[in-house]
Amino acid sequence: MTDTLNTTSPSTGSGGEFAATPAADIVADLTLEEKASLTSGASFWTTQGIERAGIPAIVLTDGPHGVRLQKGSADHLGIGDSVPATCFPPAVALGSTFDPELLARVGTALGEEARAEGVGVLLGPGVNIKRSPLCGRNFEYLSEDPIVSGVLGAALVNGLQSQGVGGSLKHFAANNQEHDRMSSSSDVDPRPLREIYLRGFQRVVEDAQPWTVMCSYNRLNGVYTSEDPWLLNTVLRDDWGFEGLVVSDWGAVNDRVVGLPAGLDLEMPSSDGRSAAKLVAAVADGSLDESALDVGARRVVELVQKAVAGASDAAYDVDAHHALAREAAGRGAVLLKNDDAILPLDAATSVAVIGAFAEKPRYQGAGSSLINPTRLDNALDAIVSYAGEANVAFAAGFTTDGSDGAALVAPAVELAASNDVVVLFLGLPGSYESEGFDREDLHLPAEQLALLEAVVAANPRTVVVLANGGVVELPFAGDVPAILEGWLGGQAGGSAIADVLYGTVNPSGRLAETIPLRLQDTPAYLNFGGDFGHVRYGEGLFVGYRWYDARDAEVAYPFGHGLSYTTFGYSDLSVTAAESAADASGLTVRVTVTNTGDRAGREVVQVYTGLAASGVQRAPRELKAFANVALEAGESRVVEIPIRSEDLAYWDIRVDRWVVEPGAYRVEVGASSRDIRLSAVVEVEGEQVRLPLSLESSIAELAADPVAGPIVMQAMGSFASGMADTDIFDEGGLEKMMASFPIGKLAGFPGVPVTPEQIQQLIDLSNSQRS
Repeated sequence: MTDTLNTTSPSTGSGGEFAATPAADIVADLTLEEKASLTSGASFWTTQGIERAGIPAIVLTDGPHGVRLQKGSADHLGIGDSVPATCFPPAVALGSTFDPELLARVGTALGEEARAEGVGVLLGPGVNIKRSPLCGRNFEYLSEDPIVSGVLGAALVNGLQSQGVGGSLKHFAANNQEHDRMSSSSDVDPRPLREIYLRGFQRVVEDAQPWTVMCSYNRLNGVYTSEDPWLLNTVLRDDWGFEGLVVSDWGAVNDRVVGLPAGLDLEMPSSDGRSAAKLVAAVADGSLDESALDVGARRVVELVQKAVAGASDAAYDVDAHHALAREAAGRGAVLLKNDDAILPLDAATSVAVIGAFAEKPRYQGAGSSLINPTRLDNALDAIVSYAGEANVAFAAGFTTDGSDGAALVAPAVELAASNDVVVLFLGLPGSYESEGFDREDLHLPAEQLALLEAVVAANPRTVVVLANGGVVELPFAGDVPAILEGWLGGQAGGSAIADVLYGTVNPSGRLAETIPLRLQDTPAYLNFGGDFGHVRYGEGLFVGYRWYDARDAEVAYPFGHGLSYTTFGYSDLSVTAAESAADASGLTVRVTVTNTGDRAGREVVQVYTGLAASGVQRAPRELKAFANVALEAGESRVVEIPIRSEDLAYWDIRVDRWVVEPGAYRVEVGASSRDIRLSAVVEVEGEQVRLPLSLESSIAELAADPVAGPIVMQAMGSFASGMADTDIFDEGGLEKMMASFPIGKLAGFPGVPVTPEQIQQLIDLSNSQRS
């Protein structure tokens, strides 16, 4: 066992007295200038301490899948050199595990390492929705689905904060591209904003209470998120009950005086005192109420108190964390295809390992989350450890630095022809995807595709292993018997891939995002990037699998898909609903899952709901819950999966709140959004939203009203009969046309037997029955 011990840091603070003193009392003793100074960083990575008041500084640092703590002599960003830390698989791989228990363990390990390095807040996780596969930072995000993002994000935060280290939920909100990210406006309608882009954040806040939430760079519907009181106060704090601090993304502040009362408590990094001076001047001239400064300063002190209370001498087991990184990478790998059970490989099989990534792995993304790993495995060495040097031969086949690799193809093809099986490692070079810019397409490099074609011609028994942070087009899917999506696997990803290839790990990863056939098929294809600083989210609710399923469009591999070396059967589905709309328990789904194969494995049981007779636009099915179930060969288990009532709700723009619509919900249980094994229909009581009637209400709305409906329909019966007798309308045509006609415009028409005054009296009577 190798331990890394705590070192002296700004986070260790002065102990119990400071942490126990009410933050409001500490702030009350500060000068105006001192309070203002607390709300901006002291350096690139530390908060401002005030020695006179006993307030220490604390360290905030990246990143979501490892501790990227700058060394003292490093560049100011800390990208060039940081302390060694375990590079766990990025979120793209962790999301594919569909396993909150595993992610909680990863979060706990991150917390142990952060404490050992004196870090008070680790900047992650990222739960932004994968709106488009072109987003250059998708490797840092968990899923295209808000339930997956929320459940897994909460698990990471709970694990991290169990160690006395704060999480920083990011990037809040609607930050779904890197192009023009510092100022572009994400223009999103209320329903998709609430149901898709905010729902994951809400789940993490309500289930895990992260110490901090990080506001994003972009504008949301025209307003910078760093100065949006609706987002940071009304939604985050009032609606969701957030108790922590809002910190800016590094450099996201637009106007500090506007942002502070809007809910942005801490500006990072340091502004060298400029922001503090502006705040002091604004209080002096009356443009900023000092109480807003008191609130921001208090929240900063509360954050520092938490960090100080959690700081202690700490150590972590480097070997154990590497083993956990290996487990997570193996669990996140997704077996997309496995014809004729070519996998797992037999150790006695001769293998041609081809592809530069086998020897020099692509294991993490670029940008602020770049980790300096404690060690680095590669797949080639790991394969040799399974099969022995005599059974393994290697050829690079291509380069990853853009240099000419034409001379590498012929040796690779020769090697492919002379071995039983080829394991071909392909993927995206680091220059293709990163924080700061978006991808231009979904293609693998042309030289890699050409190599694949030549290798398959020489040996059809070719297994493709992918290394990429975002999905890629797979035009060769029909030409190879097996594809293993390894994502970016972290520092132990090479060994994890070998574990899956040789069956030590039975693959259980599932796609947390759809793999399309081509870029042109993706939901945001015509609305990504934007024009003149505005990005229109024109696909609305139909993000990811919701889009493909609604259009019944063909995909390469659907959301939730992933194969195993065993098989699973589903039986005995039952669904029970809460007895009343006020009951938050929602639905309880029970299903028996059986491992019908000959080896132990894990199944990700996915539960979708749909409401065909809905009064609002909906996707055919939406994931509402899931369970990760480990089963021995032949084992059966009854799996109980709850669906929260709030997860059945849609955002009703008429009343500006969540509503569970009553009706007959179809509950589908299966292994992907396109592999539904069982379904049932359950009646949900829900809530009937009755809006006040007016002269602008349609005839259909009045007809549905229990008070006005019978009277209006009886009074208009003769008029409707007379119109129908004119033969102007086909059968049913009159009813369809009149349904949307405002009652106030119809009353008084020749032949209509009611006056506007009578209609108004009826409306008033009906509305009085509602109060």
